[in-house]
Amino acid sequence: MNMVVRRNFRSFAALFAGPFAWALIFMIIPYAIMISVSFWTRQFPLFVPDFQWGNFSQIFSDPQYVTVILRTLKIAALVTILSTMLAYPLAYFLVFTVTSGALRSLLYMSVIVPLWVSYLLRAYTWKIILGTNGAVNSLLISVGLIREPLSAFLYNQTSMVITLVYIFIPFMVMPLFTVLDNIPKALVEASEDLGVGPFQTFWRVIFPLSIGGLAAGATMTFCLSFGDFVAPVLVGGPDGTMIANLLQTQFGAALNWPLGSALATLVLILVLVVLRISSRFDRVGQLDMR
Repeated sequence: MNMVVRRNFRSFAALFAGPFAWALIFMIIPYAIMISVSFWTRQFPLFVPDFQWGNFSQIFSDPQYVTVILRTLKIAALVTILSTMLAYPLAYFLVFTVTSGALRSLLYMSVIVPLWVSYLLRAYTWKIILGTNGAVNSLLISVGLIREPLSAFLYNQTSMVITLVYIFIPFMVMPLFTVLDNIPKALVEASEDLGVGPFQTFWRVIFPLSIGGLAAGATMTFCLSFGDFVAPVLVGGPDGTMIANLLQTQFGAALNWPLGSALATLVLILVLVVLRISSRFDRVGQLDMR
């Protein structure tokens, strides 16, 4: 019996030693170091190991940090909402309307292909489109709506939301397409056979079964938008600073690693809260599937 237990333990250890070591080295230890540094004291040019809440109290007592955090939450929420409004009809159209498999694959790949292009290039494209000499201003001038290029399309929060929606919408389309494509067509046909209209079929059958994919896509889109720092630099302007830009400043120019670690810890907590909420919606979707 003991030999069997030892053999099973060795097999278990051999199977999970690699993943556990990877998680320990690349996740647990770095996060532990980051959290511990967030309690240190800065005595320029050094950081003194300590245990105090001064860095966190500075974040919540300084209106600048609070404003940036709220702005980041607002922009990430808007990007998630707009991406959902655009991605859900598209995924629904691909699954339930397009009957040709070749055409469906072509349209789906047209959404995924931008992920193969450089992130910086995709963000910079919208800087060109929304710029004073870009496509939007050129179109408005050509139709006679304006005489001179407008600068209102660029370097504001609206341009940031547009750019981030374009960049991250594939992460919303992919899980939605997958979950909608896996819905048994027999359920939809049974609903139609019972005389239920298309809207009620969608609301009572399709939408509840797609909550899991919707939650997964919204989580990825929100977290990626929340941590973005390239779009604010390219198209955001002075009123578009997000929390990732503050992190970059604290770890770079300001050399205030304890405060930067406190900000990063706060970001980690917010992301974990979002993942917790998403998991609850995912469980709701799984219960509906049953």
